[in-house]
This record gives sequence, C-alpha cells and structure tokens, in this order.
Amino acid sequence: MSTKHSNGAPAAHNNTADAKSGSHKKSGSHKESGSHKESGSHKESGSHKGNANDSRLEEFFYDELKDIYWAENHLVKTLPKMAKAASGEELKDAFTEHLAVTREHVSRLDKIFELLGYKAESKKCEAMSGITKEGESIIEDTEDGTATRDAGLIMAGQKVEHYEIATYGALARVAKTLGHAEVVKILESTLAEEKKADASLTQLAESSVNEEAAEEVK
Repeated sequence: MSTKHSNGAPAAHNNTADAKSGSHKKSGSHKESGSHKESGSHKESGSHKGNANDSRLEEFFYDELKDIYWAENHLVKTLPKMAKAASGEELKDAFTEHLAVTREHVSRLDKIFELLGYKAESKKCEAMSGITKEGESIIEDTEDGTATRDAGLIMAGQKVEHYEIATYGALARVAKTLGHAEVVKILESTLAEEKKADASLTQLAESSVNEEAAEEVK
C-alpha cells in the first residue's frame, strides 16, 4: 500500500506542474498581447501629435492670424491720420516711423501664411476696430495744436500697442506648442518691435507731452 501511494504521488505532482506551466504560458501570452496593444496605442498617440495641423488649436491659430492680419492692415490706414492730427514733431515722427514698421509686420504675416500653407486672408478684428475708433474720438474731442491732443493720441497709440503685444505674445506661444519653429521666430521679432514702440511712446509722454498738457488752460 505504501508503494502504490508513493507511485501515485509523483503523477499527481506532474499534473499539477503541467497545469501551472500551461497557466504560466497562457499568462505570458496574454501579457505579450497587452504589451503589443500598448505599443499600438503609443504609435497612434504619436501619429496624432504629428498631425498638429488637423487639431482644433491649429484651426484657432489660423483664425487668430486672420484677425491680427486685419488689424495690421487697418493700422496702415489709421497711423497716417494719427500722425497728421499730432502737433508735436516727435510724436508725428513716432507715428510715421511705426507706419513703416507696421507695413513690415503685414509682410511678415504674409510670410507666415505662406510657411503654413494657408491662404492670406483677414477677418475683422473687433478689438482693433474699437481701439482705433476711440482714437478718432480723441481727435474730435480735443483742440488742434494742443499738447492735450498729443497726450490723448499717445494714450490711443499705447492701447494699440498693448493689444498687439498681448496678441503676438499669445500667438508665439501657440505656434511653439504646434511645432512651428520658424513662425515663432517671426512672431517674436514683431513682438519685440511692438514693445519697443510702446516704450518710445511712454518716454515721449513722460519727457514732455504730459507736462505741457498739464499747463494748458480751458
């Protein structure tokens, strides 16, 4: 009886080992399959990232480019009016010089559209339209030849610059996210020039115009 029990035990042990071995193989096969799925998922994710031009952010970026394109072209028409309305020669020169810079900004936007394969088109910028209309009202509400008008024109000009600084800064960040390295460089160049223009207007206001306006009586 002892011998039979001994002979039977190894057989049971072998069956158990085989079962475990089979289970282990199946489990391994399942893990490999899971690993394969993960690999496939990773590839899909990479493919989606590579097609940034199909994203909603890319569509929004294009829409905002059209917005600032309208704004810059509108300023090309508005700046000569501001220069004509100004009485101080320095302010006249500042607006005239920025007109040339603004035309360059339009050309840069044309280049950006070309780099991205987009049609260069504009969409009315309600913000810039409102800011420039406010500038026109300043001209209407102030007397010709006064420092007060110049102070108002500087304020209007800086409102324009601040809007553009915000816009170009945000566009550069979005372009960076979308992987448009060359576009980022162009936008940052324009951003630097808008900041410089704003600083020049601040200096002009603080150095003479505001003080002269304060001395004017009704």
